[in-house]
Amino acid sequence: MIGKIHSFFAGGTVDGPGIRYVIFLKGCPLRCLYCHNPDTWTQDNALLYSVDDVIKDALKYRGYFANGGGVTVSGGEPLLQIDFLIELFKKLKSYNIHTACDTSGVIFDSSNEELMAKFNELIKYTDLFVLDIKHINNEEHIKLTGKPNKNILEFAKYLSDNDKHMWIRHVLVPGITLNDLYLKETKDFIDTLKTVDKVEVLPYHTMGIVKYENLGIPYRLSGVDAPTKEEVRHAKEILGVIKK
Repeated sequence: MIGKIHSFFAGGTVDGPGIRYVIFLKGCPLRCLYCHNPDTWTQDNALLYSVDDVIKDALKYRGYFANGGGVTVSGGEPLLQIDFLIELFKKLKSYNIHTACDTSGVIFDSSNEELMAKFNELIKYTDLFVLDIKHINNEEHIKLTGKPNKNILEFAKYLSDNDKHMWIRHVLVPGITLNDLYLKETKDFIDTLKTVDKVEVLPYHTMGIVKYENLGIPYRLSGVDAPTKEEVRHAKEILGVIKK
């Protein structure tokens, strides 16, 4: 099984619990306005690695993530390569290594029996899903990402129904997600899920603009400033991350 990979990072501390070995896969169906990794959108110029080669490299760092850390697969959208992910996580679990998948869940489709069989297999070997809820409002989600949010919200419910641990991430963008109504609706949705261990508010930033310039892609949030510390705190209060 060959994975189409963008890059590796040993020593991640924000991609799941503990110290992580992070694998960034290539390919993503979303075009989020604030994406800071446009170089992962397509699978062009991907590094090709077998599952065994990835595990061999990951095991070099096992000592660093043995106490609460593990391996996280991110993207792009890792679920686009679900077959690779299943085989990789299955073998990692044979070494008793904690596995995490950082995903939007956008390819989830409960009407597709073949795909659902793969999801049912994947969750056997995945300890944690780090799920991005881009926007709770469907129309605004389409404006933000180019796709509806129905499958993403259904995926969150699927994980909850199957007792799979998840972290919820939400990017705070002034004029888009920095909105009390939408934040309250997001909180109401999260409250319907029973396996959410953590909610993270990620302030919008512009550190990826240089990548757009290098790739010749127009940056569509030009002129949008990062949220203030007060705005971030306010959003965290609404989402229940911190108490008022």
